[in-house]
Amino acid sequence: MLRQVSGSVRFDLHYPDRVDHWLVTIDRGLIEVSRGGADDADTVIYTDEALFLRMAHGDVKPLPAWLRNDFTADGEFRFVIMLERLFAPPPGARHPRTVASNRRSATDGEPR
Repeated sequence: MLRQVSGSVRFDLHYPDRVDHWLVTIDRGLIEVSRGGADDADTVIYTDEALFLRMAHGDVKPLPAWLRNDFTADGEFRFVIMLERLFAPPPGARHPRTVASNRRSATDGEPR
């Protein structure tokens, strides 16, 4: 999925008294996460910890959250879209192929 992707995304998590910086670096599918300085990044996402955790757990999808202006981003937009694949799927989500396969299995043997 990420073999052809290289770049970096910095998350600036805002708190009342500070900002934490997390840098996610992708190098042809290898992902590295580091905490610390405000290094240069291809995309910078500004949000608070609560929304970030909800996205990471799959409770909130990143693209709709961005469209609702729940967070802002600067830089290459392709990395905002890519977050949909990096973060966990929504709780209870199933892959469409699995759903289709289960439906076919349930109807096997029934007249068409």
